[in-house]
Amino acid sequence: MSLNRRQFIAGSTATAGILLTSRSFARQARKLSANDKLNLGVIGVAGRGGENLDGVKHQNIVALCDVDEGRLNGAAVKFPGAAKFSDYRKLIDHPGLDGIVVSTPDHTHAIIAIAALQSGRPVYCEKPLTHTISELRRLTEVAAKSKLVTQTGNQIHASENYRRVAQLIAAGTIGKVDEVHHWAGSAWDPKPTPAAEPVPAGLNYDQWVGPVQWREYSKEWVHFNWRRWWHFGGGTLSDFCCHHMDLGVWALGLGLPSSVVAEGPEPHPECAPLWVKVRYDFAATKSTPATRMFWYSGAKRPEVPGTPDLSKWGGGTLFVGSKGMLLADYGRHVLLPEADFKDVKLPDPDYAKSVGHHEEWIRAVRGENLALPRFSSLGRTNSPFAYGAILTELGLLGNIAFRTGKRIEWDAKKLRAKDVAAADRLIHHDYRKGWKLG
Repeated sequence: MSLNRRQFIAGSTATAGILLTSRSFARQARKLSANDKLNLGVIGVAGRGGENLDGVKHQNIVALCDVDEGRLNGAAVKFPGAAKFSDYRKLIDHPGLDGIVVSTPDHTHAIIAIAALQSGRPVYCEKPLTHTISELRRLTEVAAKSKLVTQTGNQIHASENYRRVAQLIAAGTIGKVDEVHHWAGSAWDPKPTPAAEPVPAGLNYDQWVGPVQWREYSKEWVHFNWRRWWHFGGGTLSDFCCHHMDLGVWALGLGLPSSVVAEGPEPHPECAPLWVKVRYDFAATKSTPATRMFWYSGAKRPEVPGTPDLSKWGGGTLFVGSKGMLLADYGRHVLLPEADFKDVKLPDPDYAKSVGHHEEWIRAVRGENLALPRFSSLGRTNSPFAYGAILTELGLLGNIAFRTGKRIEWDAKKLRAKDVAAADRLIHHDYRKGWKLG
């Protein structure tokens, strides 16, 4: 089953296969004017969380949460009036919050973001939105039901460069595009499963593990290196797909693929690979042709005639069209062959410039109607959960294809990889006793 963007968003609340309870959206939001500062709670305050905290620091930061006492106290120095918590549930219960920012490791995104939405608070959540597809479908269902403002933390989406590239592709500058390549140079080398270590003082490790099955503490995954381990993260693909694939999905209006196949080194039972190559096939829709998307992690790059040395592009995107190619990364783009486009009249920029990725969310929470790019009006923000879910699911499907070693024919409605029973345990979350999605 292939879903285009509009079909995916419209169908996100009708997903079958997840039987979970839901709670009412109890808290009544206060009425905000365009000049009011939001009262925000921030969960995860260092690393990527510190960057998100910096992105919203001009608002009223009234509550902070982190499982690491040292990190929490370090952030609190900048916001001395903020309440401090090591348990996200206590922050969510804090009165007077207008919104919540979630910047924890992948394996805790879903349970925190859903609880925040069900408390009646708009949510900004770091990418990827969830650790499994079943969590993802529940999150999009809750977000749609809540009608609250959401924003996925793929901040490059707000860049001028990405908007210009999306416009050029949508305008047919390189003709019909039915092939796109994405890559990221980051890599994780597999390691042996480490021995248990004493939990450091000041670390609420039970909360760090959160809903997933218990693993004894190791500094190998707390704090940053959890991305290497399948138990907590998804390696380079899950880390960067929401940035790089964003450009292809956005510009081409793609939804979910009909099939996914991957190649790489022998899959490690515990760790993400040094490299992986994934091919996604998208069936034709009324608005899009049959399209093939490729992903490359590590040192792998597309081998397409007419491209420059792509080893000099640490991460990027290559659109292949009937009239030429467009090569882009976060901050630059070039039309290829350059000589062929030297005298071509390009369309003038006609899209709305972003006020900033965090600021989009803040203003939308206040009730402002943002001017969004005409080619991608997806909601009250430019990367709501309904859109970020597409990018997240693509990354998760690529990892499932790699880990099972099978071609995944994806039944998006039933959350099933046809004839690949081994995929089920990777599609559906498995929480430890005492934890469940709302």
